[in-house]
Amino acid sequence: MGRGRAKAKQMKVARRLKYHSPNTDLRALERELAGGKEAENHAIEAEEAVDEEPDEGYSDPYADYASDDDDGLREEDWLPPRNKSDLRWMKRWDGNPSLPPT
Repeated sequence: MGRGRAKAKQMKVARRLKYHSPNTDLRALERELAGGKEAENHAIEAEEAVDEEPDEGYSDPYADYASDDDDGLREEDWLPPRNKSDLRWMKRWDGNPSLPPT
């Protein structure tokens, strides 16, 4: 219940967008698409403004806890078991052993 008013408002907005175009400055759009020296200058300035090292001066508070090595974890430690003998710890709520999808 109550969806009728929201739907009517959405239809009104959609109809307005479909049939009434906003005032678009087509000359400005043409200048922007054509480019020119001014557009090239802005592109060069934007490229120069890009910082190569954005993390410079930033210290990661978790850097002491994280490391690039494997921390002694093996693939077998985080993969589900593949055979029934490894399923003794994996039980459903009804007590039946479950097999992982293959």
